[in-house]
Amino acid sequence: MNQCFEMAETASLSIILPAFNERDNICTIIESIINLSLQCKLEIIVVDDDSPDGTSEVVLALARQYSFIRLVRRVGRSGLSSAIKEGLLNACHEYALVMDCDGQHPTSVIKQAISHLRDKDLDLVVGSRFLQGSVINGLTNDRESASTFANFLAKKSLSKRYRYLTDYMSGFFAVDLKQAMPIIRSVDVNGFKFLYELLAKSNGALLVGEVPLIFEKRLHGSSKLDIAVAWDFLLSFLHSISLKLIPRRAISFALVGLSGVFVQLFSVFILTNTLSYSFQSSLPIAVILAATSNYLINNILTFRFARLNGLKLIKGLTKFLLVSSLPFLANIGLASAYYEHISSNELIAQLLGIIFAFTWNYVASSKFVWNTP
Repeated sequence: MNQCFEMAETASLSIILPAFNERDNICTIIESIINLSLQCKLEIIVVDDDSPDGTSEVVLALARQYSFIRLVRRVGRSGLSSAIKEGLLNACHEYALVMDCDGQHPTSVIKQAISHLRDKDLDLVVGSRFLQGSVINGLTNDRESASTFANFLAKKSLSKRYRYLTDYMSGFFAVDLKQAMPIIRSVDVNGFKFLYELLAKSNGALLVGEVPLIFEKRLHGSSKLDIAVAWDFLLSFLHSISLKLIPRRAISFALVGLSGVFVQLFSVFILTNTLSYSFQSSLPIAVILAATSNYLINNILTFRFARLNGLKLIKGLTKFLLVSSLPFLANIGLASAYYEHISSNELIAQLLGIIFAFTWNYVASSKFVWNTP
């Protein structure tokens, strides 16, 4: 079988397969790649996030059979973008191709993508779900609409040199590693989609083409799409349009804080209008409720890579409230003083206290609650 992978004159290819709980799909995909009989020096790199379903064990069995299969098993590290980046950084060959290993990306497009990359002397080729000739079988109408909207926003936020592209969110792409490696190294792996982050980081410097993709249904298992993925896209978009001047985590913290504003305003409204509390007595309760809400949402989204659970979650809330005590008191004091001595406008009084508290909360919480720099 290895005779199919003899070195061609100019081509050598690394195929990166990021995986998590893909035990039922990984063999089918790898065998399909092998059956292409690619006439080049090949390696297949599976980057597995220590899947509990035994994906790594399946890949190891294949690696004992085929010397060109490599496993990168990650423990304590997770995430699709970081898996792709790690695979690309470990690639040995001239070209690399990234694709999903759930069966939604047909292996038959590999040859076309690499040929397009070489023949057109490009830096990057994207397998597009929305190019003429593409077929979408693997998305529901809602997810297709969401992808279309995400691509619309991406087009507006990226360099004008990429406006002709049709799919900024694709998980299938081929890249010339010699040309793109400096940019790959700088990609933010906390981003929504590796391709989008790569294009954003390159600032129009890459020569990019597209090939049509037949996007199929998953072979087995369920999609990894969840609220965290949607949140990451929102952060990536805002990070790009802010010219990357504001850290992604600060944007996330601010958005969560914004939700806390509504919690506080709503709580004050209920306490004063339904339960007949005075503004001054309802404000401390509302601030504590908003702070607790902020903590729980930040733990799920902003700091999910360092997420606290069980008893640590309770301890973390205590730390968060302690860390927030200074701006907490300033929030109440400033809002109350404004309300009593300057204006009885409850909205402005509360917003002044909230704005004052944000910076301290972000910096101190990152360091002392979730132990992140």
